[in-house]
Amino acid sequence: MSTLKEILTRRPVAATIRLTLPAGQAKMGQTIGQMLGQYKLNQMAFVKDFNARTQKYKPETPMGVLVTAFKDSTYEFTVRSPSVTWYLKKAAGIESGSGRPGHVVASTITMKHVYEIAKVKQSDPYCQYMSLEAISRSVVGTAASMGIRVQKELD
Repeated sequence: MSTLKEILTRRPVAATIRLTLPAGQAKMGQTIGQMLGQYKLNQMAFVKDFNARTQKYKPETPMGVLVTAFKDSTYEFTVRSPSVTWYLKKAAGIESGSGRPGHVVASTITMKHVYEIAKVKQSDPYCQYMSLEAISRSVVGTAASMGIRVQKELD
């Protein structure tokens, strides 16, 4: 239940914008301009804030960003770690998944890779209350849908 003070201090939201940008290397450009410009947000400030927050990642790592634009031309944003599919492709050393998952195996990874990906994803806001086991099961399911076989035992 919200208190009266919380209700009165809430800013009206104009939009929620999802972007995927390269870590530490976002630039003013057509994508950012089109998405943020229509809500009159300070694009240069966003680019500087985003690049500062994502400096610790390798350059060109695709980062998911959720921008909440308010009607008073201010914004807040959260940065998510790269997608599970991106991590799986890196771990498997492939450019794309299988064209026929379940029939053709694109590559093989180990459970160690799965647990490492799950640990990284556990820091995401939407996964922070999930157990490592649940996130790992989700990663295994995503791998299967991409045609990547998960090797249970180390050889």
